[in-house]
Amino acid sequence: MTAAQTTPSPAAVAQRNGRWSGFLHLLGARLLELRREPEVIFWVFGFPVLLALGLGIAFRNKPAGVTSVAIVASPGAQQALAALQSSPRNSSIRADLVDETQALQGFRLGKYDLVITSDGKDGFQYRYDPARPESVLSRAEVDDALQSGAGRKDPVPTSAVTSSEPGSRYIDFLIPGLLGMNLMNSGMWGIGFALVDMRQRKLLKRFVATPMRRSDFLLALTSSRLVLMVIEIALLLGFGVLVFHMRVLGAMFNILLFATIGAITFGGLGLLTASRAQKLESVSGLMNLVMMPMWIFSGVFFSSERFPAMLQPLIRLLPLTALNDALRATILQGASLGTQVGRLLILVLWAVISFALALRWFRWT
Repeated sequence: MTAAQTTPSPAAVAQRNGRWSGFLHLLGARLLELRREPEVIFWVFGFPVLLALGLGIAFRNKPAGVTSVAIVASPGAQQALAALQSSPRNSSIRADLVDETQALQGFRLGKYDLVITSDGKDGFQYRYDPARPESVLSRAEVDDALQSGAGRKDPVPTSAVTSSEPGSRYIDFLIPGLLGMNLMNSGMWGIGFALVDMRQRKLLKRFVATPMRRSDFLLALTSSRLVLMVIEIALLLGFGVLVFHMRVLGAMFNILLFATIGAITFGGLGLLTASRAQKLESVSGLMNLVMMPMWIFSGVFFSSERFPAMLQPLIRLLPLTALNDALRATILQGASLGTQVGRLLILVLWAVISFALALRWFRWT
């Protein structure tokens, strides 16, 4: 048998190595690399679950907290203390009788939520911080206790009903936000950081000599995160359902669709951020610069509606805001796909623009 007979023809090679052959090989290699990076497994899968567990325990259903109050020792202080002790709400108020210096110092350090001072005329003055919710609530609760302890009668009978069923708790609000945040973190850090690391180790130079397409290389990096994304969703949602009895009202297809588009969007942002960066320190700063506004404004741990109305149009245009709102509407309310078209368009626009710019600006060295 001659050498010509043993050497495959160009046509046979082309048939065996099809259009997507390079992409599939790169994707497989990228997934195998994860076996050498066990810390990635922890940050992608372990950290979100631990964060959900910690915050879920911290905000679990529990009795209302006790209000800490300092009563400044002065004429009339005993009257205030007696009124609080005789109030029906005395079990939820802990009052200490201290001098003015101790009271003010404890208030500054957060030991006390409220300081009560007698005005010398059978009245009392409240010192509270309007920027501290617990201080504002303490003022209202203590004032009500003092008035009722002094003999006030409420002319209108009222009652209260607690709401702690699944779907209306903080943990139900939190888990979709954690899912969106984790998709952003894994997409940007997992792709951008890995890309600059390969550039810094001169690995990208070796790809230049190959017939590999630039688009295949960047697409393989992004696709590797999509494989992990499915596990992330199953793990985090499953944890919420099993441990906190969370209710998933929306269709799983819609949840996967939003998560997939979100992962692609943040993968594109990660590629764009790392397209020119030469050092790990540089790309770390750039990625933190990109992600910091979304950590703050996009409603991961609290609603983005708390920010001023003038900022709301800009906040809604952030990709993480669109992803979190779409996930919460689908998971908690069972919203249909048609009602989330606007948020889908925001994510798709971010994905298309970031990938186009990354492909244009990317350089191997």
